[in-house]
Amino acid sequence: MTLTGRRADAGQTQDLAPSPQRAGFLDRRAFLVGSAVGLGTLGLTGCVTPDGMVLAEAAKTYGAMPDEKFPIPATDISKVDPKYYRRTVRYESKEAPGTIVVDPRNFYVYRIEGDGAATRYGANVGRDGFLWSGDAYVGRKSEWATWTPPKEMIRRQPEAAQYARGMPGGLDNPLGARTLHLYQNGAYTLYTIYASSEPDTIGSGITSGCVGLLTQDMIHLYARTPLKAKVVVLPA
Repeated sequence: MTLTGRRADAGQTQDLAPSPQRAGFLDRRAFLVGSAVGLGTLGLTGCVTPDGMVLAEAAKTYGAMPDEKFPIPATDISKVDPKYYRRTVRYESKEAPGTIVVDPRNFYVYRIEGDGAATRYGANVGRDGFLWSGDAYVGRKSEWATWTPPKEMIRRQPEAAQYARGMPGGLDNPLGARTLHLYQNGAYTLYTIYASSEPDTIGSGITSGCVGLLTQDMIHLYARTPLKAKVVVLPA
């Protein structure tokens, strides 16, 4: 099992899973390149997306989660192409149920459910030069993880030095509410699947090699993914 392609920065943990920055904190979009609200008052009941999801259902799926340790606001789904909304789809695979398959070419993550079905999530993936492929497994799971920029990132972006000892978990942390840390042969690859609260990045290549899902999707996947779950990243 070997990862192929250019690795993201080595060194410290988690240069790999950016998410949005709020006022008064370091610009999170810079970490994406270098490293919410609801639907308002629109009358959406009965409106259907091209993929068949009623928009009112999408608003509920990506609604606020006030009971979280750090209350999560609703995702502004107007910034997400409806084809990236969470869906159960037909997906033929030889992989066992519970396997996570990342398709960076099409910006999707699949959780194999068996009987030719999978749960499909829209994703952001690595930008040019940071794409990779191969098999890994979930070696660690984190809720509201601490993020520590690698030394290589700090050299490129000196403003990240203020977090050299780690940024505590929270809404402004690049790793977001949930993180699956990917391992291979007992070693942390430095890649993660993480929670992004930046909806306009879904369907784009913007990270340093990690894979981001909308926060509500990541919480959904995290709850269904045990340690040691297999992860397959397809070639881009």
